[in-house]
Amino acid sequence: MHIIDSHFHWWPRSIFDRLCKRKDYPRASVNEKGGYSYFRRAGSGCHLNSWAEWFDLDKSFEYMDSLGHQVDVVCSIGPFSVSFSDMPLAEGRDFALMWNEEMAGAQKKYPGRVWASAAVPLQDTGAAIEVIDDAVNRLGLMGVNLPGSVGEDPRIDAERLEPFYAHVEKLGLPLFLHPTDVIFQDMLDGYEGALHLSLGRVIEVSVAAMRLILSGVMERHPKLKIVMSHTGGSLPYQAGRMDKNSKAAKLPRPVTDYMKRMYTDTVSPHSAGIEFAIDYYGIDHVMYGTDYPCWDPAPCLKLIDQIKLSDADKQKLFYDNARRILNLRDPVVAPASKREPALV
Repeated sequence: MHIIDSHFHWWPRSIFDRLCKRKDYPRASVNEKGGYSYFRRAGSGCHLNSWAEWFDLDKSFEYMDSLGHQVDVVCSIGPFSVSFSDMPLAEGRDFALMWNEEMAGAQKKYPGRVWASAAVPLQDTGAAIEVIDDAVNRLGLMGVNLPGSVGEDPRIDAERLEPFYAHVEKLGLPLFLHPTDVIFQDMLDGYEGALHLSLGRVIEVSVAAMRLILSGVMERHPKLKIVMSHTGGSLPYQAGRMDKNSKAAKLPRPVTDYMKRMYTDTVSPHSAGIEFAIDYYGIDHVMYGTDYPCWDPAPCLKLIDQIKLSDADKQKLFYDNARRILNLRDPVVAPASKREPALV
């Protein structure tokens, strides 16, 4: 089967090597697992420990090939996406441009097998728009990463960001919404990160999505394409509560109308959770995704096998939906130049 993994992470080492040279926070250091330990601020927990698999795209594809399918991938940043908004603007912009160059390089190295989305520095709306235009028009990236917060600010629905959302909507780009390990990090600290990783990220991405809804961002921008990670966080399972208790926002339609406009993936180590996401959002709004290397694709595939899906729905889930929702296009291959016969 030809599969597109819509929730896949590859991080370029060049970014983290540069972070290791920073004296201020955020910064990084090499760890014993072949990756890096990342520190947002003094005294914060280190929830973004990475390991070797995050940084080797060739080996990632070797593993994907061992699954017995042709697997293409869509690279998104994940929780690290907030880092570009944590720094002073000039640095955040430079790091974002550097990240986007690396992503474009991966697309060129693996044409038609890798698609990648852009980093943006959201602490300045004008700079974010400029970086998006560069990423799309010059580098050919296919989407934008939206962290669940902007640095220390949890308000991704801030009024100053309205032109950012309008611009993304105009360009027709998907926004990959992912938790960022910022908002609930202190409240859920301890247990070597277990509470934050298991629950904190689900809460954070759910709060971020609700901010986009309750603020009216989704109402004002009906073509905005939000890709909500992790089977929609907690929102599909609390949909009735969202409608019942959100009337004070005075939206023209029920909250669930906006929720169902979003798209999501299959990142849930629980077949019932994946099945509920498909039932709630509809098969046309769900894409296969694994969160690799955070989750092994092999058990993900087995969990999906436990769900009764027609062959047509499997084709949508594993391939067609990603091509349509993310507007993935085959690479343009330059025609071979015709050479004149050599003179004898």
